[in-house]
Amino acid sequence: MKALTGALGALVLCGCATARPSAPPAVASAPTVTVHAAAETDAVGTANADAADDPAIWAAPAGTTVDVDGHQVPGFIAGTDKKAGLYIFGLDGHRLQFIADGLLNNVDLRENVTVDGRPQVLIGASDRGRMGIALYLYDPAGQGNNAVRPWGFIRSDVAEPYGFCMGLVGGVPHAILIAKDGGVRQYRIDAGPDGGIGTEVRRFAVGTQSEGCVVDDRAGTLYIGEEDVGVWRYGLDPAAGDARISVQPVDASGRLVADVEGMSLLRDGDATYLIVSSQGDSAFSVWQVDGATPAYRGRFRVEAANGIDAVSGTDGVDARGGPVGAYPEGLVVVQDDQNEGAQDFKLIDWREIRRALNLGG
Repeated sequence: MKALTGALGALVLCGCATARPSAPPAVASAPTVTVHAAAETDAVGTANADAADDPAIWAAPAGTTVDVDGHQVPGFIAGTDKKAGLYIFGLDGHRLQFIADGLLNNVDLRENVTVDGRPQVLIGASDRGRMGIALYLYDPAGQGNNAVRPWGFIRSDVAEPYGFCMGLVGGVPHAILIAKDGGVRQYRIDAGPDGGIGTEVRRFAVGTQSEGCVVDDRAGTLYIGEEDVGVWRYGLDPAAGDARISVQPVDASGRLVADVEGMSLLRDGDATYLIVSSQGDSAFSVWQVDGATPAYRGRFRVEAANGIDAVSGTDGVDARGGPVGAYPEGLVVVQDDQNEGAQDFKLIDWREIRRALNLGG
């Protein structure tokens, strides 16, 4: 097999979750600041049959644009509709492309992955219809009918594919698939004759229902959310096995209110922030994780403003630091469960979250 290689970009990584109706929190929420969305995507599906779940952000180099299915854009947001397939939205929120691939749950991506001798964007999603991982490619230098395209499938033996995230081990992309029952499979992704293929390199069990996950390529770590228990940190290297430490339990502190759902990482200068969806009280909790020990930095909630409704029933989240289209220092995208109409994703300027939480930068 031909191994793929990838370079870590400025992007930040996603992991994610499945939406449920919000429930009253079992404990009081920790203090939570308020921010507002700058924009929102077009809705997925219809008002009666929609299921927006998880986003992943990609941006072209600052000041440049690329072609996505005939549209010149500075980047895109891949977003799953778990009843229908994969949407590709522009950074202004408008729909660019839709791939009708059925029951896709979580989505993640890595850029600068070499395929056919060119750096491309590798996208993967957990697939509950075909029972595995759906793979896609986007070629930023592509010409003509240039769009996100299917690029293979990794079949898995998990009971129900649920959470999903991607990472790089020795420059080679790996896919992390999390079953609804907490079973985990890790696959090395290689280029086969007809597209991407996966080789299992590790398996372990989290314990109970789990979904959200995200990989820190730079630190070689994997974060997983056990929905009613809390956030765990594992090693990414397959040799790490199932050794883990607790980042934050679901407890009386109110920092996380079950269910623990989507999670992402954002790099802001020398700092790396872990953002976790606290679905039980429709908020997001933030830790700084570039030091030896994760440091809790606060919580935020997205309230209504400027004609955009509040975020409720929070699920998937992705974030990317640095220039992202009209967002000069970073963008955070979150799923909104109870929207005014069909479900969608909200876009928040990272600068507003950083100011509200009094973070460095």
